[in-house]
Amino acid sequence: MNDTTELARKDEKAVARREDEQSQRRITLTPPVDIFEDSQGITLWADLPGVTKDRLDVKVHDGNLYIEAEAVVPTPEGLRLHHAEIRQPHFARAFALGADFDPTKIDANLKDGVLRLTIPRRDEARPRRIEVRTD
Repeated sequence: MNDTTELARKDEKAVARREDEQSQRRITLTPPVDIFEDSQGITLWADLPGVTKDRLDVKVHDGNLYIEAEAVVPTPEGLRLHHAEIRQPHFARAFALGADFDPTKIDANLKDGVLRLTIPRRDEARPRRIEVRTD
């Protein structure tokens, strides 16, 4: 038997062992982000390919912002998966929020695998113009 035939033949016991190992360990990926800041606050864009709203968890706790998500990579109909490096990627990222930002007013939007978070500054932390009088 040549190497190609051996590789293509499915070993049911090895597949079962591999599935057990994969379910016990989880690969966590750090999603890449872009962060923009202006006088109004911060906008954070995070790439989360394959993530849906029901598998996304964004939370704030003790001055930290946490993003956790799990992607589902579907197998196209009519095809059978032979090998996958990462079958269900888990994403996780954390950020420290400064005291200038208002965590109660964070706006989150997920579209096409990209999460956009808008984190406004607290009103008292925003620059404001002071009117100068002349006497």
